[in-house]
Amino acid sequence: MTDSTRRDTASRFIEALPSKVYAAFVTPEAVAQWLPPEGATMEIQAFEPRAGGRFQMTLTFAAASGKSTAHTDVVVGRFVELVPRQRIVQAFEFDSPDPAFAGTMTMRWGLEAVEGGTVVTVIAEAVPAGISPADHEVGMHSSLAHLAVYVESQVP
Repeated sequence: MTDSTRRDTASRFIEALPSKVYAAFVTPEAVAQWLPPEGATMEIQAFEPRAGGRFQMTLTFAAASGKSTAHTDVVVGRFVELVPRQRIVQAFEFDSPDPAFAGTMTMRWGLEAVEGGTVVTVIAEAVPAGISPADHEVGMHSSLAHLAVYVESQVP
């Protein structure tokens, strides 16, 4: 069950142009590298980066913290909007037998060009009630840190 009023946010400066950051969102190999939070790996089963395109991903956790099984999260969803170098909007549906983790969460990723790089801001809306705000904050900041490492290592 999702809380339709809940909004979790996180931001990070990345030393790369918005075009480089955007590319990391629409390349499945890149997403599999940076999106999983610390302690998790990701396998992508489907990835169609276009408005209306679908995705399916399985996160595997070293420690038991999954929502689909003890060690996994299976996430399916779709790309709602893609604006190159500016914005990515995704709808994530969690596959969980626990209603506290079920529902559709919207993730809005904003890319703002600033001197020396890009500020990436993620806003999660309608977050499932079972995801604690503290855990979600840690996870979002971890993903943004991995995004920064990935993108900054790709810049010549």
